[in-house]
Amino acid sequence: MRIVICGLPGSGTTTAAKLLSNKLQMRMLSAGEVFRRFAKKLNLSLEDFSKLAEKDPSFDKQLDEFQKELAMREPDIIVEGRVSAFFVPADLKVWLEAPLEVRAERVAKREGIPFERAFSAVVERENSEKRRYKEYYGIDLSDLSVYDLVINTAKFNENEVVEIIMAAVQCLGERGEE
Repeated sequence: MRIVICGLPGSGTTTAAKLLSNKLQMRMLSAGEVFRRFAKKLNLSLEDFSKLAEKDPSFDKQLDEFQKELAMREPDIIVEGRVSAFFVPADLKVWLEAPLEVRAERVAKREGIPFERAFSAVVERENSEKRRYKEYYGIDLSDLSVYDLVINTAKFNENEVVEIIMAAVQCLGERGEE
């Protein structure tokens, strides 16, 4: 089973994907980690790499194609990424969301930076990505109709989020056995 978990920065996609990966004993592929590796390889911050990607669509397109190629090599995988649901055929597509302030607080804690800096970085990154995805692919990140399941991670802790996803996985598995 291919599962795709998407969401904006700080929504909990990486945490949920890692926990789900452990629980289901499935490999996890993180587009965010690949993006970070690309940025690090070029010795750029995420913000600077996003600005570079705004000017040159080949960065996003290369990342998205690479992600799809890796995901399609395995029948059972969890793919975590902002727009993975649009590129990776999956049995279950999940969108995680949370209010901006909650997400910025999570990013501040994760990165060890002040809240104000995290808040502005999240807003800047989101705006950059929304523009790029719309321009490059015609994807509107606010259109959640492609997802099978949408979870507000501000309402549930990380284990509860995974339990909700597990319930959906179990339902799909039972349907597949009929």
